[in-house]
Amino acid sequence: MSDSQDAETSGKVPTRIRRLPRGPRPEAVPTAVGTACTLIGLMDIVFPRLRHSRVHALAELLPGAVSSLAAAASIVVGLLLLMLAHGLKRRKRRAWVAAVGLLPVGAAAQLLYRHSVIGMVLSLVLMGVLIRYRAEFAALPDPRSRWMALANFVIMGAVSVTVGLLIVRSHPDAIEGSPSLGEQLEHVLWGLFGFEGPVDYRHGADYTVGYSLGALGLLTVATTAYLAFRPEHPAARLTAEDEERLRGLLAAHGRRDSLGHFALRRDKAVVFSPTGKAAVCYRVVSGVMLASGDPVGDVEAWPGAIARFMEEARAHSWTPAVMGCSETGGEVWTRETGLDALELGDEAIVDVADFTLSGRAMRNVRQMVKRIERAGYQTRVRRATELSPGELEAIRRAAADWRGTDTERGFSMALGRIGDQADGDAVIATAHKAADEGAEEGPYGDLKAVLHFVPWGRDGMSLELMRRDRSADPGMNELLIVAALRAAPELGVERVSLNFAMFRSALARGEKLGAGPVLRGWRALLVFLSRWFQIESLYKFNAKFQPRWEPRFVVFRNTRDLPRIGLAAMQAEGFVSLALPRLLRRGRRPERRPCAHRHLTEGRELQQAA
Repeated sequence: MSDSQDAETSGKVPTRIRRLPRGPRPEAVPTAVGTACTLIGLMDIVFPRLRHSRVHALAELLPGAVSSLAAAASIVVGLLLLMLAHGLKRRKRRAWVAAVGLLPVGAAAQLLYRHSVIGMVLSLVLMGVLIRYRAEFAALPDPRSRWMALANFVIMGAVSVTVGLLIVRSHPDAIEGSPSLGEQLEHVLWGLFGFEGPVDYRHGADYTVGYSLGALGLLTVATTAYLAFRPEHPAARLTAEDEERLRGLLAAHGRRDSLGHFALRRDKAVVFSPTGKAAVCYRVVSGVMLASGDPVGDVEAWPGAIARFMEEARAHSWTPAVMGCSETGGEVWTRETGLDALELGDEAIVDVADFTLSGRAMRNVRQMVKRIERAGYQTRVRRATELSPGELEAIRRAAADWRGTDTERGFSMALGRIGDQADGDAVIATAHKAADEGAEEGPYGDLKAVLHFVPWGRDGMSLELMRRDRSADPGMNELLIVAALRAAPELGVERVSLNFAMFRSALARGEKLGAGPVLRGWRALLVFLSRWFQIESLYKFNAKFQPRWEPRFVVFRNTRDLPRIGLAAMQAEGFVSLALPRLLRRGRRPERRPCAHRHLTEGRELQQAA
C-alpha cells in the first residue's frame, strides 16, 4: 500500500469512532496444531505403559537399556513439546523446526517404552500436518532477554522435581521397602544430578528411573544454558538517525497530537511509511506490539506507516495494539486495518486564552494558590535552554529522589529524560522556598517541586512529569500548573495538555442524577479501583482547571486480546514489573532515571487536593 493511494481519504477528520468490521481472523491451523502438541506432550509424560500387547512382547526382545532410554526420551520430548506449543500457536518458525525434529523421537519412544501404536501414530500424524502446513509457520523470533534463562531454570527446575516424583512413584511393585516422601524427594534431587538416591528398585526399574531423572536434569541445564549464552537481540532503541527523522516530522506536523513528542522516547522502535512522511513508534511487551498515540507525520501518509506496522506484527506473530490514540487516529487505524476501537478516557486540555482564576468554579484553586504564595513559595517557568547545567542536574537528581516508586513509570505519556540537549524547547516549572532562619536547607537548596512540559507543536506544551519534595506544603502541583498557564503567553504557548483521566466519562455520568444501575455500578467499581490506581482522584484534580476533554482510544484486534493488551500496557507503564525483588538487588546499584508517568505520579497529593 502506498501513501498516495489513501491521500484523499486519510486527511478527513471524523466526528466519531465507528465500529467497523474486524479484519480476518488468524489462521486456525497454528492454534489447532499448538493444542495437539500440548496433548501429545502430556501423553508422552503421563500416558501409562501398556503391559499386554503384541508390541510389548516384541519390545521384550530388545536390550533393557533401550527401554530405559526410551522412557527418558519420552519424558524429555513430552516436556519440550509442552514448551513449544505456545510458539506453534504463534506461528514461530523455530518452534516448527524443533517440533518436526522431536515428534519422530517421541513416536519411537511411544512404541519402544509405552508400547502404544496409537501414540506413535498420533505423533507421526502431527508431524505430517506440520510439514503439510509449513508455510503457516513463518513468524520470526521475539526480542531476547537474559531473564528468560533465569525464568526457565526456576520453572523447569520445579517441573523436573514434580515429574521426578511421579517417575519415582510410577513403579510401586518394584520399590524395595516403603521409602518416605523425604527419601523420594532426595532420590529425585540426586537423580537430576546423575547420582543414585536412597530408593532401591527391583527388576531393572532402577535403570529406567535413573535414566529418566538424569534426562530431566540434563534438559533443565541444557535449555537454561542455551537461553543464557545464545546471542541476545537488542532491546528496542531509537537510533540517532531515526530520532532526527522523527524530529523533522514533528517540526512539520507536531501540532496535530499532544503525545507526538513522546514518540522520541529512546526505548521505542519505529517503522516509517514508504515515503518517509509518517511513522509509528512502538515497543514489544510480552508478545504485544504496543504503539502509543497517533502516527507521527502527515496524516495522508499514515496508512503507509500503519501498513508497515501491521506487516511487522504479522512477521513476528505479535498482537497489534494502540494505546491512547486520538479520534482521528482511531478512525484511520480502524479503517485501514479492520481493528476495533474502544474509548479509554479523556485528555484534559486548557486553552490559555480562556484560562482565569476568577469565578466561583475556580475558587478552590485560587484559594490554594494564594495560601501557598503567602507561605513564601516562588515559581519560575523557563525553557530548558534557559537553565544552567548545574540547575538541570539538580532538577534531574531531585526528580529521581522524589519518585515515589522503585520502578520508573511511563511509556505512552512520558519522555524518559529531563534537560536533554535535543529537547531545548521543553518547559520546566519549578517551585522554590528559602529555608526558615536557623533551619538547614535540603539537599537541593530551595527547590521544592518540578513540572516538566514537552513541546506540542510550536504553540502548545504537554505535561510530562510532576514531582515534589514530600516535606513541601500540599498544593505544589496546582501552584506550578497555574504558574505555567500564566507564563504561557510569554512563551508563545496557546494550549496546554494536562493529565489523562481514564474512564472520565463513566465517572462523570455515573455521579449525575438519573444515572442507571449499570452506570452507577461501573462508577462504583472505578471508585473502588481508585484505591490502587488514580482514576477518580486524577479526574477530579484535572476538572478543577476547567479544561476541555479530548477522548483517547485503545485500538485492538479482538475482545479476547484485551486482557493481554492490558497486562502488556501495565508492564510498559511500570505498574507490573518482572524485575528481581528489592532484597535480591541489594548489591546492585539502582539506575536513576528522571522520568515518570505524567498522569500517575504524586498520588497522595492528588487524592488530598481532589
